[in-house]
Parts: sequence; structure tokens; C-alpha cells
Amino acid sequence: MKIKEYIKRTTCGVIFSLSTYAFAQPIVVEGVVPNDASKQAILTKLKSVYGNDQVIDKIQIRSVSAPNGWSDSVIKVITPDLKKVSQGKLSVRGTQVDLTGKMSNQNDIQPTTAAFQSLIQPPYRLNSQLSVNQAEQQVVDNALKNRIIEFESGSAILTESGTKILDEMAVALNKVQGKNVKIIGHTDSSGDPQKNVQLSLERAEAVKKYLAGKNIPESRLTTSGLGAEKPVADNNTAEGRKKNRRIEFEVL
Repeated sequence: MKIKEYIKRTTCGVIFSLSTYAFAQPIVVEGVVPNDASKQAILTKLKSVYGNDQVIDKIQIRSVSAPNGWSDSVIKVITPDLKKVSQGKLSVRGTQVDLTGKMSNQNDIQPTTAAFQSLIQPPYRLNSQLSVNQAEQQVVDNALKNRIIEFESGSAILTESGTKILDEMAVALNKVQGKNVKIIGHTDSSGDPQKNVQLSLERAEAVKKYLAGKNIPESRLTTSGLGAEKPVADNNTAEGRKKNRRIEFEVL
């Protein structure tokens, strides 16, 4: 999802895409800030929490308005507590702070929300929507085991190693009967962006078809193709591109 969907062109804002359970995913930070000092301060704080190699910088510097103390307010909410949140986003748009995502323990939701609320001072406002990660999601993530479901180069044809992983995934999906699952395709950034979106969707559809052949009801499976929109590694390296060409499973 592009930053322009979150902020007006005249207002500063940043979005942090928090990691997923299935992959050790870097934090992608994107948005618009008024100057390089703000950008560097945000990146420095993020790297102190997540590590230098786990932050992907997509911040742009433009002539935008910023509320008083905006950079300091952003830095305040970048705390180690963010590492407890997965499959979500932290967004700071002007004076509005939004935190969404999943937590592994129901008992952590209220104190984590309270901790972030204590960091927000008027005129800044916090909207927190945290929910517990279902046990079913953990079953699916454990079946994937951080492995990549591979396809033939540039196509939606599964490799032999890809089908072996899906055989294990079919067993896991049978354990979470009653839950629907979204199959999400991703690509690296090579080539045409629109074609990458189409390829990622075709690969997700190929996974759905294979699982249906393993007696997983198609009515439980939906698909989505995001192309190169959400990388989990650096697209400038061969190893990074390989990690980005992946399939994720989200229990709904």
C-alpha cells in the first residue's frame, strides 16, 4: 500500500510495516518528512531497536508541514515493545498515531496499549487496534518453518521442493479446520511492477489449486498478489531477491 493512501501531500507522516510470524521480516519505513535531521533521527532509533540490517529505508524528504515536536514524538513511540507486535503497522500522520497488529499473548495487549498511550501527549492521539494471534496461525507458520515455496523462474509452476512444502502445509491446514486462509503471493522487485503483481497472484492461485488437490476445500482458500510491495530482504542481492519471492499464509 502506497504512502499517498495514508497522508496528504502537505503533511508529514511515516509508516512502519511490522514483521510477520512466518518470516523474520525487516521493518520497512516509508513516508515523507520535512528534513534530513528528522529522517536520520527516526532511522537511528529504529536501528537501535531492530538492528542495522533489519531496517529498510524508504523515507522521502519534502517541503511538508510538521506539528511542533513531530520528530521527537515519532522517536518516542519507537520502543522495544514494538517487537511484540507482528503482522501490523505503526503509522504517524501529523498528530495521529495508529498502531495495528497481532500479539502472541492476550494478556500483553492491555499493558502494551497502555505503554504506548503513556508516550503520547496532546495534541497527539493514539488509536490502537491490537488483537491476539490465533493458535491456528502458529500451526500454519510452524509448518512453513521460514522456508520458501519455490517456482520455476518467471512462472507459476511449482518446483518439486515447493510441492513437498505444500504437502506439509496441507496437513497443517487440516488441523485448523473451520478457519479460512488467505494465500498471499510476493515477488522480488525485478521487472515490471504490474507484471510482478500478476505473477504473484498467479503463484498464489497455483498454490490454492495444489492444496485443493490435497482435499483442502477451495471455499476455505482465498488469494492475493502483492508483487514486490512488501519485501522481507534487500532486493539488491541475489539472496535477498530469493527471500522476497515467497508465499505467505494468513489465517482469517
